[in-house]
Amino acid sequence: MGFDMSHFIELIPEINSAFFQTLYMISISLGIAILIGLPIGVLLYITDKGLFLENRVLQNILGFVVNMVRSIPFIILLVALIPMTDFLVGTTIGPTAASVSLSVAAIPFFARIVESALREIDKGVIEAAIAAGATPWMIIKEVLLLEARSGIISGVTLTLISLIGFSAMAGTVGGGGIGDLAIRFGYYRYDNTIMISTVLILVILVQVIQFAGDFIAKVVDKRK
Repeated sequence: MGFDMSHFIELIPEINSAFFQTLYMISISLGIAILIGLPIGVLLYITDKGLFLENRVLQNILGFVVNMVRSIPFIILLVALIPMTDFLVGTTIGPTAASVSLSVAAIPFFARIVESALREIDKGVIEAAIAAGATPWMIIKEVLLLEARSGIISGVTLTLISLIGFSAMAGTVGGGGIGDLAIRFGYYRYDNTIMISTVLILVILVQVIQFAGDFIAKVVDKRK
């Protein structure tokens, strides 16, 4: 059976609910990823060799933890974090529960993107700030984050798009959202209408986010 418009109209309430569940999941996860991943990314950069807060021990520990979490496939991470998820939110199913695993996956991903964006900054700018007597906090706030803001915004966009893919995967274990709808209705019931609809929704959502992210990154890019 192909795409059935009348069947699609009947499923609009389900699709609408799943769509907003997906937005809920990725919004929470992105917020936590930025809140925790941004400082980690900055620390990974400023504690590296030759930087103003060089600390190879801290840098190596942070790098190891970030790489370790990033090396675990999301579906395995999802299952491994079930006890922690149950402890934190009192349940292992639904969009709130899925947000825990999504956040854990997104934090190291975003941290590495932030670190990469900071490495593109001309070190001469940092040296000039140090020579002018700027404190480490001032350098981070007024130089690093300001100079790298375009790359960081691009990183937010990339993280958000990755979270959409992860959230769809979370549907396989009852995480809710578009992925859960696709599994329950599309896969288990062989419903092509719902499968096509969910794929189209995800494609459109990713395109809109990518366009908006690229536009904002270009607007704030001082090099343009």
